Amino acid sequence: MSDEPTTEKRDWRDTVFLPKTAFPMKAGLPQKEPALLARWQSQDLYGQLRAARAGREKFILHDGPPYANGDIHIGHVLNKTLKDLVVRTQTLLGKDAPYVPGWDCHGLPIEWKVEEQYRKKKRNKDEVPPAEFRAECRAYAQHWVDVQREQFQRLGILGAWDKPYLTMSFEAEATIVGELCKVAESGQLYRGAKPVMWSPVEKTALAEAEIEYEDVVSTQIDVAFEIVETKSSAIQALLDKSHLKTFVVVWTTTPWTIPVNQAVAYGEDIKYVLIPEGGTVNTYLVAEPLAAAFLERCGDKQAGIFSLHESEWETVKGSDLAGTIARHPMHHLGGFFAKPRPLIPAPHVTTDAGTGLVHMAPDHGEEDFEACKAVGIDPVFAVEGDGKYREDWLWLGGQGSVINPKFNGPEGPILTDLREAGALLSAGDFRHSYPHSWRSKARVIYRCTPQWFVGMDQPIDLPPSRLREGTGEGLSAGAEATSPPLAPPASGRGTLRQRALAEIDRVRFVPDKGRNRIGSMVEGRPDWVLSRQRAWGVPITLFVDRKTGKYLVDPEVNARIVAAVGEKGVDAWTEEGAAQRFLGEGRNPDDFEQVTDILDVWFDSGCTHVFTLESGLWPEQRWPADLYLEGSDQHRGWFQSSLLESCATRGRAPYDTVLTHGFTMDSKGMKMSKSLGNTVNPLDLMKETGADILRLWVASVDFTEDHRIGKEILAGVSDAYRKIRNTFRYLLGALEGFEEAERVTDITAMPELERYMLALLSRLDEELKTALGDYDFNGYARALSDFCNNDLSAFYFDIRKDCLYCDAPGDPKRMAYRSVLDTLFHALVRWFAPILVFTTEEVWSTRYPDAPSVHLSDWPELPDAADPRMLEIWASYRALREQVTAQIEPMRREKVIGSSLEARVAIGLPDTADRPMLSADELAELFIVSEVLIDTGTVVEGPAVVAHRVDYQKCGRCWRHLPEVDEDGDLCDRCTEVVA
Repeated sequence: MSDEPTTEKRDWRDTVFLPKTAFPMKAGLPQKEPALLARWQSQDLYGQLRAARAGREKFILHDGPPYANGDIHIGHVLNKTLKDLVVRTQTLLGKDAPYVPGWDCHGLPIEWKVEEQYRKKKRNKDEVPPAEFRAECRAYAQHWVDVQREQFQRLGILGAWDKPYLTMSFEAEATIVGELCKVAESGQLYRGAKPVMWSPVEKTALAEAEIEYEDVVSTQIDVAFEIVETKSSAIQALLDKSHLKTFVVVWTTTPWTIPVNQAVAYGEDIKYVLIPEGGTVNTYLVAEPLAAAFLERCGDKQAGIFSLHESEWETVKGSDLAGTIARHPMHHLGGFFAKPRPLIPAPHVTTDAGTGLVHMAPDHGEEDFEACKAVGIDPVFAVEGDGKYREDWLWLGGQGSVINPKFNGPEGPILTDLREAGALLSAGDFRHSYPHSWRSKARVIYRCTPQWFVGMDQPIDLPPSRLREGTGEGLSAGAEATSPPLAPPASGRGTLRQRALAEIDRVRFVPDKGRNRIGSMVEGRPDWVLSRQRAWGVPITLFVDRKTGKYLVDPEVNARIVAAVGEKGVDAWTEEGAAQRFLGEGRNPDDFEQVTDILDVWFDSGCTHVFTLESGLWPEQRWPADLYLEGSDQHRGWFQSSLLESCATRGRAPYDTVLTHGFTMDSKGMKMSKSLGNTVNPLDLMKETGADILRLWVASVDFTEDHRIGKEILAGVSDAYRKIRNTFRYLLGALEGFEEAERVTDITAMPELERYMLALLSRLDEELKTALGDYDFNGYARALSDFCNNDLSAFYFDIRKDCLYCDAPGDPKRMAYRSVLDTLFHALVRWFAPILVFTTEEVWSTRYPDAPSVHLSDWPELPDAADPRMLEIWASYRALREQVTAQIEPMRREKVIGSSLEARVAIGLPDTADRPMLSADELAELFIVSEVLIDTGTVVEGPAVVAHRVDYQKCGRCWRHLPEVDEDGDLCDRCTEVVA
């Protein structure tokens, strides 16, 4: 054992200024988020925000009401989070942006669920008093309002949750009645019998927005109607021949409409052929372009019977069929079926499919109805609300349901009877898209019933007090608008369709393709059917004069109705003695029909802008809304019903901008379905990973298109979240102990790298504002994430860690760095706050435990760092840094060096190049190497970079290899001075 004393180099780690923070890298969001939410609720954060923003420029997003029926799903998450992003970013920009959430509470889905409960208990809904039934519907809706309210708040959605709007509140119901009265008083409402979408299962009319289309297999049939009279010389010649029978052939995929047929339609410009049936005296009339398809459908059954020699076919023009009369295949039943079936022209007859001859049932088709109406043929109302034929109907009376495939099938009674009558020429399967109720999933039919409509093409003349223009403060309850009138469309007073289309041209759509989508729908839509034959909803509060058939228009009567509904809700309409109280003295209730239909729930939701923005119940609101935001399906739903209701009562849209999002698919791009097992439950996700991960996912997708979610996608979002969280953790640690006395306020005195970072921050500031102006939250989140990852973590933090760890606390460069970090912290925590609502609050309270919530903050005010040269100059520096890295990385892989600090870099610059503005020491820090040598005058086209292993000793504190560190010394000159 040697007697020589051993010398150990000192461990200098305790002299390094490493970041210190209590902010953990492990988020633990499922545990932390509920506690933060409880804190916000106890502090009334929403109330604080309203007080802080009072008097500022308003921004109003009017919440489209979700349906109070079931737990929230991933679509709710996307929708509500997007709305929250809008409200929070507008608030951050300094505006007063209140958010009043709401719910749609009336209608068939809730009624259907209550009926299901009845069926389980073997109760008959029709035996329950209507008021009692409505009370159960109200209780059911309130239960799900309460459930969803908690779930939405768990997502971090900030709003007036203690005072949401509900379409079933008495105030809302009274407002809806009042809006209906306005439509009626202006003459836009009428009662008419015309075909509407009808659900035999739910026994009510449906709106287009309540319909979804699915592929089904129906039975297609070709049916022969015998001609008994004609003005066509070609057909008459056939009829004159002994025993010769001539038939028109109709084709349909809805056999159940044959028992309600009243005519056959032809196309005036279509060329028809008469095909003889060999071995008989029969001839069949079909359109020439469809003859081959017709014969093919007849198949083996008719093989060798029809004459296939076209030379034997006679032709007639469609216009020659005028005045032709046929008879129904079941004419032998007498009565309705013995009446003549005229051939009538109709513009909707084409040669796209079928036979070019269309059987007409005005009860069950819009085009059939219009064509028959033009020649005086009226509906007969043969099919009842449950889909069965009337008991007194001569053919199949009391039978059905007409949507039953077996009833319409080859062995069903319709085809059996047609076959026995010798009229069925073919029958087969036909796959096509067919409308279904989105609630019951059952097929729907067109059914003609007396309904209440708002006319789309009827001229309207609103009083000037009703017309609205521009943005004004919300009206108090019952007040009339006083803003300047909106000029009507060019065509005089204008129709509802014209006003709506004019507003569609004016309103901003994001994305813009939404304009064409809703525009085409409004342009071609039929009159708005308002009535439903159910119990749970707002009644159509009209009295109809039994003698004249006209509804009563009396503002005093309407005012009494509105007041009663406001006091007692919809039950006020059907209370005992209500009719006399509403009609007042001088009118006998027996002279009037009190309408029992209820309103389409889309009219309910179309009125939400009135009682939410105008009523004064939420004084922080104002009409019109700046923004409506919903899924693309709402172009035919809430966007449209709100537009039509507002144009009908106020002459303009209730919104200035419409933002549309797509739908969430699974990770493979397939529609989510419980049966497929590919749904994503947001409630489970929040328990597993927290709400902020879901919020970051929403901000990370292109929501204007259909988008995806799945385990892999959420794993990527979680990874992005960890990087953001690590950025905040670094900032908190690096700023530990930072005080105002340390702040460097003179930007010109800062090192160039700091000035460059402030210039980058200013550019980011403008990018973010532009993104918010376009509602581009994907671009907003991506710009923030890229800045954190590329400009901070991989660049700025990496370069300046040596300065932070090893420079003296009072060193100007370190003070400048920490000053910039403080600016970065205040900017980033605010910019991320609308997205990561819980995480940013945790970050903020870690640094400022006693300060008010970060969500009360305004958009950050950045120091003036406008120096356009910085961005260009440093772009070249960063490119040079990449060249250096490319030289060093192979040396590390080959273990020539262990770290980049063991490298020396020589840079050759061409004769024409200016010497770098940074010194060699600054470039060494930029490249994170120990030494940089600059050689000017090199004959090269661009910078030439050569890296070598440095032969200096390593400083025991900063680990740089420098010439002043010898074998006997531990520290470089800088570190010696700092630790002295």
